Amino acid sequence: MTQVVILAAGKGKRMGGEKPKVLYEVGGKPIIEHLVDSVTASGITSRPMVVIGYGTEIIKKYLGTRCNYVLQAEQLGTAHAVSCAKDFLEGRAENILVLYGDHPFLTPKTISDLAMTHQGSGNVLTMMTVKLQNFNGWHRVFEDWGRIIRGKDGEVKAIVEKKDATPEELKIVEVNPSFLCFKSWWLWENLSKLDRNNAQGEYYLTDLVQLAILQNQKIQALAIFDPVEAVGINNPEQLELAESLIETK
Repeated sequence: MTQVVILAAGKGKRMGGEKPKVLYEVGGKPIIEHLVDSVTASGITSRPMVVIGYGTEIIKKYLGTRCNYVLQAEQLGTAHAVSCAKDFLEGRAENILVLYGDHPFLTPKTISDLAMTHQGSGNVLTMMTVKLQNFNGWHRVFEDWGRIIRGKDGEVKAIVEKKDATPEELKIVEVNPSFLCFKSWWLWENLSKLDRNNAQGEYYLTDLVQLAILQNQKIQALAIFDPVEAVGINNPEQLELAESLIETK
């Protein structure tokens, strides 16, 4: 069994309003509803687990019994958010697929492909990447994302954040959208090994990719066919972009 965990605890300060970021509308319905619809349609799980924090009651009231909920009382990063679900999910799911409530365009097929590829493998971690031709036009929204570093064998060797990348690494046009599926035993065992020695002082879920690489664990990367699926919404400009993109779909 695979359980889907949707991270939706943040306020989204850059949106400039008071309501939770995931409840801003794209195409006439809240961002998170697009994602929940896709998760349900994927057939992976009938009730995803939503990690909530800011705006807890309004999100629960909106999504109702379509989802299960767990509270992240203090927002300490994406890895911390997932750890909040441990007591509810440990021993109940063989795999954990983590998504983000501010991504409205992921399709049921992509979610299913990630889950099914992972289930049929020996990977402790299966991830998705976005391959672009360049960062021109609206693709500039991906320019700040971590670069996927591959070895001569084609395997993922590292994810390098933009601020840490060399000029050569910045030329890489394969980036990390942070859609991750884990073997649950490995996830729960390794979350506690992460630290928050970074500029944001947060526990990052993506640090588990590097940890798996250091452990010589088996990981696999799948490419998202359509970059639109990876678009997230963090500010009014990205909300405006999402509206323009949904009009073309």
